[in-house]
Amino acid sequence: MASTVTVKAPSSTANLGPGFDVFGLAVDAFFDEITLTKKNSGVTIVTKDNIPTNPDNNTAGLVIKNMLKKFKIKDGVEIKIKKGVPAGFGMGSSAASAAAAVIAFNQMFELKLDDNTLVEFAGFGEKASAGSVHYDNVAASVLGGFVIVRTDPLNVIKIEPPMNLRMCIAVPKLEVPKKKTKVSRGVIPKKVRLTDSVVNLSNAAAIVAGFMKKDPDLIGNSIKDVIVEPARQHMIPGFSKVKENALKAGALGVTISGAGPSVIAFSKSNTNLKKIALSMSKGFASANTKCQTIICKPSNGAIIIKK
Repeated sequence: MASTVTVKAPSSTANLGPGFDVFGLAVDAFFDEITLTKKNSGVTIVTKDNIPTNPDNNTAGLVIKNMLKKFKIKDGVEIKIKKGVPAGFGMGSSAASAAAAVIAFNQMFELKLDDNTLVEFAGFGEKASAGSVHYDNVAASVLGGFVIVRTDPLNVIKIEPPMNLRMCIAVPKLEVPKKKTKVSRGVIPKKVRLTDSVVNLSNAAAIVAGFMKKDPDLIGNSIKDVIVEPARQHMIPGFSKVKENALKAGALGVTISGAGPSVIAFSKSNTNLKKIALSMSKGFASANTKCQTIICKPSNGAIIIKK
């Protein structure tokens, strides 16, 4: 058994428009790095980043505590966290830490867990930031690629994305509220019209077909959401302009990344990407908001970099 294991896990975008709480895609825009070191007892968190160091309020801490308990392991663990994924911006920040923690723990204690079990343990950590367990981001960060999450029982289906799929993510420079995911889940309608449900279902099915057929055009032009995006867009200054600009600049599809406030545009190869990035910046500028733009592609899942 290794006494120290380091794992890095990618950022992710969830929902992809109509696939709320079901679709996730790992993206190579940002990475979190976690080092677990075995110690005599207890769980401690070491970090230079501005994140909770109480394990009960930290995604990775919750995951490790839960796994120690579930597998009746008496050792303690020190968790060293290097955040690369910005917290609270819809890029799966808490999920990246949870995914890295699960992969490192599985390696350290030679548990040989299957993919669904790894995702299930990682999902537990989402309670720290979202107030509830959900698996779309963690499944993407653990496994990489495009994932479809079925629950009850948990079953994650992974599909390799098209080689030429590209994304541009605009991350606005905003103050995000604490427990932002919980806040943004609170604005989603409790009741949905059947006609809206049919529109979203048809688009979600077409997205899956697009990934199966390795067709970025089909993926991009199916990223249309008539339920969650309209309920959340008021929380993102300039959203409609950012979306309109990106589509005019040649983006195949545009939507809120996860719970926002980042906005993600889909394209193929490298055509138009710089133009799309510039157009999204101008969209945010129209609402007096600065943003960072990152051109990225689908990522592999969490990987062990040192053991």
